[in-house]
Amino acid sequence: MAFQPIVDIETGLPFAYEALVRGIDGESADNILCRLTPENRYAFDQQCRVVAIEGAVAAGILTTNARLSINFLPNAVYSPAACIQLTLATAQKTGLPTDRLIFEFTENEKMDDTDHVQGIIDHYRQSGFGTAIDDFGAGHAGLSLLAKFQTDYIKLDMGLLPALDTSLPRRLVVKGVIDIAAALDITVVAEGIETIGEYRALQTMGVRYMQGFLLAQPGLRTLPAITWPLG
Repeated sequence: MAFQPIVDIETGLPFAYEALVRGIDGESADNILCRLTPENRYAFDQQCRVVAIEGAVAAGILTTNARLSINFLPNAVYSPAACIQLTLATAQKTGLPTDRLIFEFTENEKMDDTDHVQGIIDHYRQSGFGTAIDDFGAGHAGLSLLAKFQTDYIKLDMGLLPALDTSLPRRLVVKGVIDIAAALDITVVAEGIETIGEYRALQTMGVRYMQGFLLAQPGLRTLPAITWPLG
């Protein structure tokens, strides 16, 4: 796992660290995920949770107040109550409070059974976890997905951000999503921020939590320091 901070720009501190899958030779998540099959999907999802928690604790997350955000595969969860047991046991073993866990599901993964996904979200919330839609604005759905699932967080897809500071249509689209999320009491996280212009535009729109190369590169088995924009 690599870890990348989600920064609270009001404090300059990490709000959370996202655990990112990497291969043995540093391969990207896409190169790993494309090898998944219906037969190995569940075991992979379970092992990723364990490695993420153990890795974050080993890297020092317990010395911070930051949360740990873990991507999961909804189609790998056959029973929310049963499939969360190994996660709970790992958190207990490592001393990571379960209320510091956030589970992200990406809208790039097709939701075969939306009622099942809603059941996962409901169970995770009852267990004290945060939930998030990752890559919002890309993949199989956008606002229609948000109409079905109201998670605690949505993470704006990085594809919405290029030239955000110079493109009025992009700003209007992003501001619309932010306003909808606010009305639904959902916290917005902007990911994939690479320029000061993008950062400033999002700051002006009231986005408090940001993630991207501008703020910090992912660190393999480490919690990387935040590179804070000047001014």
